[in-house]
Formats: sequence, C-alpha cells, structure tokens
Amino acid sequence: MTEFAFPPPPTPSAGISGSDQRFPIHRIYCVGRNYADHVREMGGDTERELPVFFTKPADAVVENGATIAYPTRTSNLHHEIELVIAIGLGGRNISKDKALEHVFGYAAGNDLTRRDLQHAAKQRGQPWDSSKAFDSSAPLTAIRPVARGHLTKGKIWLVVNGQLRQESDVSEMIWTTPEVIAELSTLFELKAGDLIFTGTPAGVGVLKPGDRIEGGIDGLDILHNSIGANR
Repeated sequence: MTEFAFPPPPTPSAGISGSDQRFPIHRIYCVGRNYADHVREMGGDTERELPVFFTKPADAVVENGATIAYPTRTSNLHHEIELVIAIGLGGRNISKDKALEHVFGYAAGNDLTRRDLQHAAKQRGQPWDSSKAFDSSAPLTAIRPVARGHLTKGKIWLVVNGQLRQESDVSEMIWTTPEVIAELSTLFELKAGDLIFTGTPAGVGVLKPGDRIEGGIDGLDILHNSIGANR
C-alpha cells in the first residue's frame, strides 16, 4: 500500500447525464482556432492548418450552476462556449475512421480566458498557460453519454445577462470531432477520462463580476454560471 506524505487531492470529475456515476477527469485538452468566424475576429488566417492544442488542469472544471470568482491578474476575462468531447477509450495514433469509437459522450463547456494575458503571450511568443489554465477556467455541463447519439451538428450559443453573444452550429467546426481525436492522438496517448474542448465560434466577449451566463448546444444540458467578486 502506497503511503503518501500528505493526503492526495480528490480526483476531479464531471457529472454524467441520467446517472449517479461520475466521469473521472484525466486531462483537459483544448483546440484553438476551430471556427472560421472566430479566427477572423481574432485577426487570424482562416486557411485550414493543423489544429492548435493547449491544455488546462483537470481541476479547472467547474460544476454547472456554480458561481465563479473573477480571476486574479486580468481586467479582460472572456467567455468561449464550446462542444466538449469526453474520451472513454484511450489510444495512440487513432485513425479518423475509428475515432468515434473512443468517445464516451459530449458536454457543453466554457473555455474562460484571460484575454489580456493571452494577447501579451502571443506578442512575446510565450505559452498560453496563464491565460487559459487558471483556476476554475473550465465550467462544464454533465456529460451526455454517446449512447444517445454523436453530435455532428446543432446550434451552439451563449447569452450573458439575457443578451445573445455567440451563436453558430457545431457543423461549422473546421476540424471535426474524428479529425480532432485522430490528430491529438498523434501528439499524446489519449486516456479514458480525457476531455477535449473543441473550439469556440465568433462573438467572444468580456465578462464582469455579477454577470449571469447561459450557454448550450442542441441536445445537451444548458450551462449556467455566474461571475462572482474579484478574488
């Protein structure tokens, strides 16, 4: 029996729709620049290139309905509503034709971003960790098991204080779910428990303390969160 120097932290997990079981989270991967309209609004080139991947810590996940403290060291916090893939079967060098066999289910997530820190990192050619991988930066709905069908299309949207900010369709993703899984598995060995945030459409914008956020994707739970006071 392993003896630890101090009690290990609890395993991060997410709810599973229609079940009392929990989905244990191994890693969180994220795809950047996966909707052409968002690439344009961020000043990028919409030519189809290999996906840009970055990560968040597993314990960045926030339960649906929670209040999220406004993060430190930013004055430009942004929302990014995204389709999230939950991996149930790991592997390396997964073929695109077999990729959907590795999916456990889907959820809606919000890739919260310290946009000012991200812009500064881009200008200096530095990593995005401080802008993307901070505490409570990954609000998430319960995961809908794939037994209810794969999500290849459906409206994706986000509202702040009753005002529509983002609206598109997941069919507009530049890189599809099978393509994302296949490409990511050439860089990392995927494991059961991995989450993949698949990118956001245009309309990202500022969040402030007191804001109420709702977002969703057809067929999934609606994500409800609010922004609390500064830490």
